[in-house]
Amino acid sequence: MSNKSDVIVVGGGISGMAAAKLLHDCGLSVVVLEARDRVGGRTHTIRNKNVKYVDLGGSYVGPTQNRILRLAKELGLETYKVNEVERLIHFVKGKSYAFRGPFPPVWNPITYLDSNNLWRTMDEMGQEIPSDAPWKAPLAEEWDYMTMKELLDKICWTKSTKQIATLFVNLCVTAETHEVSALWFLWYVKQCGGTTRIISTTNGGQERKFIGGSGQVSERIKDILGDRVKLERPVIHIDQTGENVVVKTLNHEIYEVSNTFKVRERDQRPMCKEDYMKPRIAHTSYSLFARVNYIYLKEQKQKKGDLQRSGLEYFCGTMVIEGEEAPIAYTLDDTKPDGTYAAIMGFILAHKARKLVRLTKEERLRKLCELYAKVLNSQEALQPVHYEEKNWCEEQYSGGCYTTYFPPGILTQYGRVLRQPVGKIFFAGTETASHWSGYMEGAVEAGERAAREILHAIGKIPEDEIWQPEPESLDVPARPITSTFLERHLPSVPGLLKLFGLTTILSATALGFLAHKRGLFVHF
Repeated sequence: MSNKSDVIVVGGGISGMAAAKLLHDCGLSVVVLEARDRVGGRTHTIRNKNVKYVDLGGSYVGPTQNRILRLAKELGLETYKVNEVERLIHFVKGKSYAFRGPFPPVWNPITYLDSNNLWRTMDEMGQEIPSDAPWKAPLAEEWDYMTMKELLDKICWTKSTKQIATLFVNLCVTAETHEVSALWFLWYVKQCGGTTRIISTTNGGQERKFIGGSGQVSERIKDILGDRVKLERPVIHIDQTGENVVVKTLNHEIYEVSNTFKVRERDQRPMCKEDYMKPRIAHTSYSLFARVNYIYLKEQKQKKGDLQRSGLEYFCGTMVIEGEEAPIAYTLDDTKPDGTYAAIMGFILAHKARKLVRLTKEERLRKLCELYAKVLNSQEALQPVHYEEKNWCEEQYSGGCYTTYFPPGILTQYGRVLRQPVGKIFFAGTETASHWSGYMEGAVEAGERAAREILHAIGKIPEDEIWQPEPESLDVPARPITSTFLERHLPSVPGLLKLFGLTTILSATALGFLAHKRGLFVHF
């Protein structure tokens, strides 16, 4: 006996739940089949007396992420700002330096020129890449067959700039520079608003979190849909060879899409069915974001307005930590908005995750506490009151986080079919978004777009309503990302050398040779 509905949504993450809600609101009967024993996908909020609540997966929202903000508001959720009142810390070469802003400051003039040129060049290259069709960029194939490592080797002239650029790639997509296509990474940063927007807390992608946790987005949609959401139903087969689409689950249940609505077939099929599925399965890789770690400190050391005289006094919980020996590359303050449950959230990324996953939980905790004690110059970090961690590589139905990355050569070959339906199967997921792909915002965009594709296919809406602009959130307005005259016009390091002329270049070359010997340059 089969269960019939108008639409079957496979997967109860934010994208699937957003699609299901929109279809439900439009009067269609929807069934959601979720393999896990919970909804939320790559968002996961846990609750206990030690943490109250904490997000162990996707959690951040910010300006220009208007769809997730609108959906969350419809569901009765509120946001709070991640604490960045106190100064941030940049830890490099064994020393900690306080700073403010999205990027650590650079004091060496040559390094400053190099760093400024790096961010400017990446943003300028991104401007040439269409957000909804990166394979149409003028130099798409050239950039797609180049890794980010190769691109950084061309752009960066100083060792420190290359190191911070590598950390930037690791942090943004939790992959190594040699693993990802330059075209894909530049597109990824561009469609998140550029280098400053994607990395920033204030006025950026990490500005806010949801009071009560991001898992509530999917949980509250589940409450609306009721028993139409079926947990622990891994889908093992989809058959659309007959008149109706038949979906089978691992526990031998059969679900069927009724024939009440007729889905109009697309006229053109540029690839066979098997090739359609390849980019969704075989040619992309999940980012290796193995552990998200929460170190809970003594609350009185972090309460706003009541900071004690200690090593933590002048700093929020945000740290940029360089060095191969450091297990954590980046942290954020995860203290609750009322100042309680003081916590530092740390990212273990890419190859460092591969190393630490072999250790025990106790060994990881010790290494993290020792690192924080050194960076914060505080012995208090050696005695946390609580610890939480999540290994996303162990999640059978995720295989990693935050997102799927594209190795060289894949985006131009298969990218154009990622969103295209196969018969009566429509595809969502944050990877198919054109704005904030990889984030919860991208998940909502993709889910609602796929839902509207279905509504169009059954004749309920015209084609021009599939892609709908989203009004800016009134609660979380975006300030423009600006640059100074100098940032726009300062020369790069090779550009500066060209300005000198031949005689000066010879002198500069000699100076550059000495600088190279001292470890400042990676070129020359």
